[in-house]
Amino acid sequence: MTDLNNASVGFDTLGLPENLVSAVKALGFESSTAIQAQTIPPLLAGKDVLGEAQTGTGKTAAFGLPALAKIDVTIRKPQLMVLAPTRELAIQVAEAIETFAKDMKGLRVATLYGGQSYQPQFQQLERGAQVVVGTPGRLMDHLRRKSLKLANLSFCVLDEADEMLNMGFLEDIEWILEHLPEATQMALFSATMPAQIRKVANRFLKSPEHIKIAAVKKVKANIAQYAWKVSGINKMTALERIAETVDYDAMIIFVRTRNDTIEVAEKLERAGYAALALNGDMNQAQRERTVEQLKSGVSSILVATDVVARGLDIPRISLVINYDLPSDNEAYVHRIGRTGRAGRSGTAISFVRPREMYSLRHYERLTSGTVAMYDLPNIQEIGKARIERTRNELVSLVAEKELTAMCEIIETMANESELSMVDLAAALLYQKQLKQPLQPKEDPKPRREARERNTRNDSRGARDARGGRNEARGGRHDNRTERTPRKVKVARSDVDWQTYRLEVGKEHGARPGDIVGAIANEISLDSSYIGAINLHDKHSFVQLPKGMPDKSFAQLKRVRVRRQVLDISVSDAPAAQAPSRARKEQRAN
Repeated sequence: MTDLNNASVGFDTLGLPENLVSAVKALGFESSTAIQAQTIPPLLAGKDVLGEAQTGTGKTAAFGLPALAKIDVTIRKPQLMVLAPTRELAIQVAEAIETFAKDMKGLRVATLYGGQSYQPQFQQLERGAQVVVGTPGRLMDHLRRKSLKLANLSFCVLDEADEMLNMGFLEDIEWILEHLPEATQMALFSATMPAQIRKVANRFLKSPEHIKIAAVKKVKANIAQYAWKVSGINKMTALERIAETVDYDAMIIFVRTRNDTIEVAEKLERAGYAALALNGDMNQAQRERTVEQLKSGVSSILVATDVVARGLDIPRISLVINYDLPSDNEAYVHRIGRTGRAGRSGTAISFVRPREMYSLRHYERLTSGTVAMYDLPNIQEIGKARIERTRNELVSLVAEKELTAMCEIIETMANESELSMVDLAAALLYQKQLKQPLQPKEDPKPRREARERNTRNDSRGARDARGGRNEARGGRHDNRTERTPRKVKVARSDVDWQTYRLEVGKEHGARPGDIVGAIANEISLDSSYIGAINLHDKHSFVQLPKGMPDKSFAQLKRVRVRRQVLDISVSDAPAAQAPSRARKEQRAN
């Protein structure tokens, strides 16, 4: 086992082809992380690797770069396959691989996950994708349909294996690995190594190199963490309000995709804020010029993705905005670590949709800190800030400019029009504030029926879990502020699951609906966040979001189903040993 947590060397010394080294350097990375330095050489040598490392340590490059080095772009069939637990991580991995391979002409990447139509995925595969990244359920579907063929596969990666185990994908993973060609090189990465993961490694990996990297250090205590629950107004409006009212030296805004960096930056520009986009499509010169503009103060707002912003060290960044939440918890630490540098204090504000609120508990545990709820500035505060800013601008003009000629013109206008100087000043001020009113209009209110439904849901409280669902749905689409929230289903692959054991089963007369109702009503948990349920004779297993508060856990211990106390406890067993309705839904994602 290799345990070199600080081993970091230049990418050009690891044996990678020059086109991949230049692509990585173009992203601003001169040296490798520990997991990259220890993983790339054995993978290039053809060895299997068992990597034990936290998310956010650079694993995608650790397996992506050596895998790309072995791909023959003239063969338009899958040669690399990556299994990821969620669609978000699958998309992130695919985008990173595309960025690394920007100089590999003819390389195609297919991303396969549930919740998306099959047709575009069929097209990606038919066009000859050499790289396939997907979630277990959808990969199984394509293998069964024979739209995904693995005869030419030479490299397979299991990313976040312990998360796939927690989500009940163990059987799916084993089924997929059984369909790999015998000579396929394997890499398995996991933050922890429970018995089931070791069993998979022992079965499918051949004499693997075991590499263990320590977890990322916890975030500094001088960063104040906040979360704004997305509701009422859209995220872009919220961002503009923060940019207008919060006192910051420089701000970095994290978004999910490269296109988002351009879109958000352009919207901020139109709103009057000098914003820059930083993404993987930019060459090294453009990247350096953008960073220098932020360092020098030419611009104070940077909109970026995780990949290109990793490693940015600009002390004047005092505010971080998570416009989109990261796809993994460790990435959150790296993001907010862009502020509070060089002994300074910093602030991080995350935009969190109702269905993402459970993530805050993970952030608190990972940072040993507290994420407080953020109250977005209201219209009155916005107006007050604008008036104060305008007053300061006018006072500065009076102090800095020679205005004698202007005073004479105003006096002449007043005399000729028989208006007072105050009236003329008010008219000029009115004209100045047309684009950005000093007295903004109130936020649009929801339609009457939506308000009435929200009132009914509030009164139901814990008696009706549907209230939570309506609230969660309300934040789904940013531009639907005046419409009734659209009813959508929470994707199970979006949830970080933990398996729990309940001391009630078939012999007590329990049914899945009894368990769902008891849990949802007792701790006011949306039933969409109750995963696979597997009933045994005298006990049951259920999947619930990780990080359950101690108070909720204590409440559930006392709950009775069919006169039997649940006595809930954490379990290492998968929730569903055989397909159930809930599990089939999960596989679809």
